[in-house]
Amino acid sequence: MQRICVIGGSRYFGKLLVERLLAAGHRVTVLNRGSTRPPAGAEHLLVDRDDEAALVAALGSRAFDTVVDQVCYTPVQAAIAARAFTGRTRRYVMTSTIEVYDPATAALPAVPEGVLVTEENVDPRAWPVAPHLPWHDEAYLEAHYAEGKRQAEAVLTRDGGFAFASVRSAHVLGGGAREFTGRLAHYTERIARGDEIAVHAAPLPTVFVHHAELADLLLWAATATDFAGPVNACSDGLLDVRDLAAAVAAQTGREPVHRTVATGGTASAFSFDRHYAMSNARAKQLGFSFSRTADWLPGAIAETLTTPAAPAS
Repeated sequence: MQRICVIGGSRYFGKLLVERLLAAGHRVTVLNRGSTRPPAGAEHLLVDRDDEAALVAALGSRAFDTVVDQVCYTPVQAAIAARAFTGRTRRYVMTSTIEVYDPATAALPAVPEGVLVTEENVDPRAWPVAPHLPWHDEAYLEAHYAEGKRQAEAVLTRDGGFAFASVRSAHVLGGGAREFTGRLAHYTERIARGDEIAVHAAPLPTVFVHHAELADLLLWAATATDFAGPVNACSDGLLDVRDLAAAVAAQTGREPVHRTVATGGTASAFSFDRHYAMSNARAKQLGFSFSRTADWLPGAIAETLTTPAAPAS
Protein backbone atom coordinates (compact mmCIF):
# COMPACT_ATOMS: atom_id res chain seq x y z
CA MET A 1 0.00 0.00 0.00
CA GLN A 2 1.37 3.40 -1.01
CA ARG A 3 0.25 6.95 -0.39
CA ILE A 4 -0.51 8.57 -3.74
CA CYS A 5 -1.55 12.14 -4.50
CA VAL A 6 -3.22 12.75 -7.88
CA ILE A 7 -3.41 16.36 -9.01
CA GLY A 8 -6.42 16.64 -11.31
CA GLY A 9 -7.85 13.17 -11.78
CA SER A 10 -11.42 14.34 -12.28
CA ARG A 11 -12.10 13.01 -15.78
CA TYR A 12 -11.14 10.55 -18.50
CA PHE A 13 -7.97 8.51 -17.90
CA GLY A 14 -7.15 10.53 -14.77
CA LYS A 15 -10.37 9.42 -13.11
CA LEU A 16 -9.73 5.86 -14.26
CA LEU A 17 -6.24 6.04 -12.73
CA VAL A 18 -7.73 7.04 -9.37
CA GLU A 19 -10.19 4.15 -9.54
CA ARG A 20 -7.39 1.69 -10.28
CA LEU A 21 -5.18 3.02 -7.52
CA LEU A 22 -8.02 2.57 -5.04
CA ALA A 23 -8.80 -0.92 -6.35
CA ALA A 24 -5.15 -1.85 -5.84
CA GLY A 25 -5.39 -0.85 -2.18
CA HIS A 26 -3.45 2.40 -2.23
CA ARG A 27 -4.31 5.43 -0.12
CA VAL A 28 -5.29 8.12 -2.60
CA THR A 29 -5.59 11.87 -2.20
CA VAL A 30 -7.12 13.78 -5.14
CA LEU A 31 -6.26 17.46 -5.32
CA ASN A 32 -8.29 19.68 -7.65
CA ARG A 33 -10.60 22.69 -7.77
CA GLY A 34 -13.68 20.61 -7.10
CA SER A 35 -15.43 20.46 -10.47
CA THR A 36 -15.95 16.73 -9.96
CA ARG A 37 -15.77 14.68 -6.79
CA PRO A 38 -13.31 11.78 -6.82
CA PRO A 39 -14.44 8.15 -6.51
CA ALA A 40 -15.51 6.93 -3.09
CA GLY A 41 -12.56 6.06 -0.91
CA ALA A 42 -10.28 8.87 -2.06
CA GLU A 43 -9.49 11.87 0.10
CA HIS A 44 -10.44 15.10 -1.65
CA LEU A 45 -8.53 18.36 -1.26
CA LEU A 46 -10.24 21.36 -2.91
CA VAL A 47 -7.62 23.93 -3.86
CA ASP A 48 -6.35 25.91 -6.82
CA ARG A 49 -2.89 24.55 -7.59
CA ASP A 50 -1.87 27.98 -8.96
CA ASP A 51 -2.29 29.52 -5.49
CA GLU A 52 0.91 28.44 -3.75
CA ALA A 53 -0.03 29.57 -0.25
CA ALA A 54 -3.42 27.87 -0.47
CA LEU A 55 -1.82 24.71 -1.86
CA VAL A 56 0.68 24.48 0.97
CA ALA A 57 -2.05 25.14 3.53
CA ALA A 58 -4.31 22.47 2.03
CA LEU A 59 -1.51 19.90 2.08
CA GLY A 60 -0.85 20.55 5.74
CA SER A 61 1.43 17.86 7.13
CA ARG A 62 0.59 15.26 4.47
CA ALA A 63 3.36 13.29 2.80
CA PHE A 64 3.22 10.90 -0.13
CA ASP A 65 5.17 8.14 -1.76
CA THR A 66 4.28 9.47 -5.21
CA VAL A 67 2.50 12.45 -6.75
CA VAL A 68 0.90 12.02 -10.17
CA ASP A 69 0.34 15.40 -11.80
CA GLN A 70 -2.30 15.24 -14.52
CA VAL A 71 -2.74 18.97 -15.08
CA CYS A 72 0.66 20.67 -15.16
CA TYR A 73 0.79 22.88 -18.25
CA THR A 74 3.33 25.63 -17.55
CA PRO A 75 6.73 26.21 -15.96
CA VAL A 76 5.02 28.46 -13.42
CA GLN A 77 2.75 25.64 -12.25
CA ALA A 78 5.74 23.30 -12.19
CA ALA A 79 7.77 25.69 -10.05
CA ILE A 80 4.93 26.00 -7.54
CA ALA A 81 4.63 22.22 -7.38
CA ALA A 82 8.39 21.79 -6.98
CA ARG A 83 8.39 24.08 -3.97
CA ALA A 84 5.17 22.71 -2.44
CA PHE A 85 6.03 19.01 -2.75
CA THR A 86 9.74 19.02 -2.03
CA GLY A 87 10.07 17.18 1.28
CA ARG A 88 6.55 15.75 0.91
CA THR A 89 7.13 13.08 -1.72
CA ARG A 90 9.96 10.87 -2.88
CA ARG A 91 8.66 10.61 -6.47
CA TYR A 92 6.76 12.87 -8.87
CA VAL A 93 5.18 11.69 -12.14
CA MET A 94 3.89 14.23 -14.64
CA THR A 95 1.57 13.44 -17.54
CA SER A 96 3.07 15.03 -20.63
CA THR A 97 2.35 14.71 -24.34
CA ILE A 98 3.58 13.62 -27.76
CA GLU A 99 3.22 17.28 -28.75
CA VAL A 100 6.56 18.07 -27.08
CA TYR A 101 8.14 16.53 -30.21
CA ASP A 102 6.14 18.54 -32.75
CA PRO A 103 8.71 20.26 -34.98
CA ALA A 104 6.17 22.97 -35.77
CA THR A 105 6.36 24.20 -32.17
CA ALA A 106 10.12 24.37 -31.53
CA ALA A 107 13.55 24.00 -33.12
CA LEU A 108 14.11 20.28 -32.56
CA PRO A 109 16.61 17.76 -33.91
CA ALA A 110 15.54 16.55 -37.34
CA VAL A 111 14.05 13.07 -37.39
CA PRO A 112 14.08 11.28 -40.76
CA GLU A 113 10.65 10.24 -41.96
CA GLY A 114 10.00 6.67 -40.86
CA VAL A 115 12.30 6.88 -37.83
CA LEU A 116 10.43 6.88 -34.53
CA VAL A 117 11.13 9.69 -32.08
CA THR A 118 12.85 8.73 -28.83
CA GLU A 119 12.86 10.51 -25.49
CA GLU A 120 16.31 11.99 -26.18
CA ASN A 121 14.84 14.28 -28.84
CA VAL A 122 13.58 16.56 -26.06
CA ASP A 123 15.90 16.55 -23.06
CA PRO A 124 14.28 18.37 -20.10
CA ARG A 125 17.62 18.62 -18.35
CA ALA A 126 18.78 21.14 -20.94
CA TRP A 127 15.53 22.71 -22.16
CA PRO A 128 15.42 26.51 -21.60
CA VAL A 129 12.76 27.85 -19.24
CA ALA A 130 11.02 31.21 -19.58
CA PRO A 131 8.69 31.64 -16.58
CA HIS A 132 7.98 35.31 -17.33
CA LEU A 133 6.08 34.64 -20.55
CA PRO A 134 2.29 35.22 -20.27
CA TRP A 135 1.48 31.67 -19.17
CA HIS A 136 -1.51 32.99 -17.21
CA ASP A 137 -3.21 34.04 -20.45
CA GLU A 138 -5.49 31.23 -21.67
CA ALA A 139 -5.12 32.11 -25.34
CA TYR A 140 -1.33 32.20 -25.05
CA LEU A 141 -1.28 28.91 -23.19
CA GLU A 142 -3.50 27.21 -25.75
CA ALA A 143 -1.27 28.41 -28.57
CA HIS A 144 1.88 27.28 -26.73
CA TYR A 145 0.63 24.03 -25.21
CA ALA A 146 3.64 21.96 -26.34
CA GLU A 147 6.17 24.52 -25.12
CA GLY A 148 4.40 24.80 -21.77
CA LYS A 149 4.73 21.04 -21.31
CA ARG A 150 8.40 21.05 -22.32
CA GLN A 151 9.20 23.83 -19.85
CA ALA A 152 7.16 22.20 -17.07
CA GLU A 153 9.16 19.00 -17.51
CA ALA A 154 12.38 21.02 -17.40
CA VAL A 155 11.48 22.76 -14.15
CA LEU A 156 10.45 19.56 -12.36
CA THR A 157 13.54 17.75 -13.64
CA ARG A 158 15.94 20.39 -12.37
CA ASP A 159 14.22 22.08 -9.43
CA GLY A 160 12.19 19.37 -7.67
CA GLY A 161 13.58 17.82 -4.52
CA PHE A 162 12.33 14.39 -5.60
CA ALA A 163 12.81 11.76 -8.28
CA PHE A 164 10.97 12.93 -11.39
CA ALA A 165 9.48 11.09 -14.35
CA SER A 166 7.29 12.30 -17.20
CA VAL A 167 4.90 10.17 -19.24
CA ARG A 168 4.65 11.52 -22.79
CA SER A 169 1.29 10.30 -23.97
CA ALA A 170 0.35 9.58 -27.56
CA HIS A 171 -3.03 10.74 -28.88
CA VAL A 172 -5.58 9.25 -26.48
CA LEU A 173 -8.71 7.53 -27.78
CA GLY A 174 -11.48 5.37 -26.36
CA GLY A 175 -14.18 5.77 -23.78
CA GLY A 176 -17.05 7.01 -25.94
CA ALA A 177 -18.58 10.08 -24.33
CA ARG A 178 -15.75 10.15 -21.78
CA GLU A 179 -13.31 11.07 -24.55
CA PHE A 180 -13.81 14.76 -23.88
CA THR A 181 -11.86 16.03 -26.90
CA GLY A 182 -14.44 14.51 -29.26
CA ARG A 183 -11.79 13.94 -31.94
CA LEU A 184 -12.67 10.34 -32.72
CA ALA A 185 -16.38 11.19 -32.67
CA HIS A 186 -15.58 13.89 -35.26
CA TYR A 187 -14.58 11.12 -37.65
CA THR A 188 -17.40 8.72 -36.91
CA GLU A 189 -20.07 11.42 -37.17
CA ARG A 190 -18.75 12.99 -40.37
CA ILE A 191 -18.12 9.72 -42.15
CA ALA A 192 -21.52 8.34 -41.12
CA ARG A 193 -23.18 11.46 -42.59
CA GLY A 194 -21.06 11.42 -45.74
CA ASP A 195 -19.36 14.71 -44.85
CA GLU A 196 -15.86 15.52 -46.00
CA ILE A 197 -12.73 14.83 -43.96
CA ALA A 198 -9.94 17.35 -44.57
CA VAL A 199 -6.61 15.54 -45.01
CA HIS A 200 -3.16 16.39 -46.32
CA ALA A 201 -2.14 15.06 -49.71
CA ALA A 202 0.44 12.73 -48.19
CA PRO A 203 -0.48 12.41 -44.51
CA LEU A 204 2.19 11.05 -42.21
CA PRO A 205 1.54 8.36 -39.59
CA THR A 206 1.26 8.91 -35.87
CA VAL A 207 0.72 6.86 -32.70
CA PHE A 208 -2.23 6.41 -30.37
CA VAL A 209 -2.95 4.97 -26.93
CA HIS A 210 -6.18 3.68 -25.42
CA HIS A 211 -7.34 5.64 -22.39
CA ALA A 212 -7.41 2.51 -20.21
CA GLU A 213 -3.89 1.55 -21.28
CA LEU A 214 -2.64 5.02 -20.39
CA ALA A 215 -4.24 4.69 -16.95
CA ASP A 216 -2.46 1.33 -16.58
CA LEU A 217 0.87 2.87 -17.54
CA LEU A 218 0.44 5.74 -15.08
CA LEU A 219 -0.44 3.24 -12.36
CA TRP A 220 2.74 1.33 -13.22
CA ALA A 221 4.83 4.51 -13.30
CA ALA A 222 3.48 5.62 -9.92
CA THR A 223 3.68 2.37 -7.98
CA ALA A 224 5.67 -0.37 -9.68
CA THR A 225 8.84 1.22 -11.03
CA ASP A 226 11.40 3.86 -10.13
CA PHE A 227 12.52 5.04 -13.56
CA ALA A 228 13.46 8.68 -13.95
CA GLY A 229 13.16 11.02 -16.90
CA PRO A 230 10.71 10.93 -19.80
CA VAL A 231 9.06 7.82 -21.18
CA ASN A 232 6.89 7.60 -24.30
CA ALA A 233 3.47 5.97 -23.97
CA CYS A 234 1.88 4.63 -27.15
CA SER A 235 0.30 1.41 -28.32
CA ASP A 236 2.10 -0.61 -30.97
CA GLY A 237 1.36 0.23 -34.59
CA LEU A 238 1.37 3.38 -36.72
CA LEU A 239 -1.73 4.83 -38.36
CA ASP A 240 -2.20 7.79 -40.65
CA VAL A 241 -5.46 9.71 -41.01
CA ARG A 242 -6.58 7.63 -44.00
CA ASP A 243 -6.04 4.43 -42.01
CA LEU A 244 -8.15 5.88 -39.20
CA ALA A 245 -10.90 6.92 -41.59
CA ALA A 246 -10.88 3.46 -43.18
CA ALA A 247 -11.30 1.85 -39.76
CA VAL A 248 -14.30 4.10 -39.11
CA ALA A 249 -15.73 3.34 -42.56
CA ALA A 250 -15.55 -0.39 -41.85
CA GLN A 251 -18.10 0.09 -39.04
CA THR A 252 -20.28 2.83 -40.47
CA GLY A 253 -20.69 1.23 -43.89
CA ARG A 254 -19.92 4.59 -45.52
CA GLU A 255 -16.76 5.27 -47.48
CA PRO A 256 -14.90 8.36 -46.25
CA VAL A 257 -14.95 11.45 -48.44
CA HIS A 258 -11.55 13.12 -48.37
CA ARG A 259 -10.88 16.75 -49.16
CA THR A 260 -7.17 17.35 -49.77
CA VAL A 261 -5.48 20.38 -48.19
CA ALA A 262 -2.05 21.75 -49.01
CA THR A 263 1.02 21.19 -46.87
CA GLY A 264 0.80 23.59 -43.97
CA GLY A 265 -2.95 23.91 -44.37
CA THR A 266 -5.54 23.22 -41.69
CA ALA A 267 -6.78 19.64 -41.74
CA SER A 268 -8.79 17.37 -39.48
CA ALA A 269 -7.26 16.15 -36.24
CA PHE A 270 -4.66 13.38 -36.75
CA SER A 271 -3.81 14.49 -40.30
CA PHE A 272 -0.13 15.41 -40.08
CA ASP A 273 2.20 16.90 -42.67
CA ARG A 274 5.18 16.62 -40.31
CA HIS A 275 6.75 13.58 -38.71
CA TYR A 276 7.00 12.98 -34.96
CA ALA A 277 5.58 9.52 -34.28
CA MET A 278 7.07 8.14 -31.04
CA SER A 279 8.97 4.99 -30.14
CA ASN A 280 7.79 3.11 -27.03
CA ALA A 281 11.00 1.08 -26.74
CA ARG A 282 12.12 2.65 -23.46
CA ALA A 283 8.88 1.81 -21.64
CA LYS A 284 9.13 -1.76 -22.94
CA GLN A 285 12.71 -2.03 -21.75
CA LEU A 286 11.57 -0.85 -18.31
CA GLY A 287 8.95 -3.61 -18.21
CA PHE A 288 5.66 -2.25 -19.56
CA SER A 289 3.82 -4.24 -22.24
CA PHE A 290 1.70 -2.38 -24.79
CA SER A 291 -1.32 -3.51 -26.74
CA ARG A 292 -1.73 -3.10 -30.50
CA THR A 293 -3.73 -0.13 -31.72
CA ALA A 294 -5.39 -2.32 -34.34
CA ASP A 295 -6.79 -4.57 -31.58
CA TRP A 296 -8.60 -1.88 -29.56
CA LEU A 297 -9.44 0.74 -32.20
CA PRO A 298 -12.59 -1.01 -33.53
CA GLY A 299 -14.04 -1.06 -30.01
CA ALA A 300 -13.20 2.60 -29.48
CA ILE A 301 -14.93 3.48 -32.74
CA ALA A 302 -17.98 1.41 -31.80
CA GLU A 303 -18.29 3.34 -28.52
CA THR A 304 -18.61 6.62 -30.40
CA LEU A 305 -21.38 5.15 -32.54
CA THR A 306 -23.46 4.03 -29.56
CA THR A 307 -22.94 6.93 -27.11
CA PRO A 308 -23.36 10.68 -27.62
CA ALA A 309 -20.12 12.61 -27.92
CA ALA A 310 -19.04 14.91 -25.14
CA PRO A 311 -18.43 18.57 -26.00
CA ALA A 312 -14.95 19.25 -27.37
CA SER A 313 -12.49 20.77 -24.93
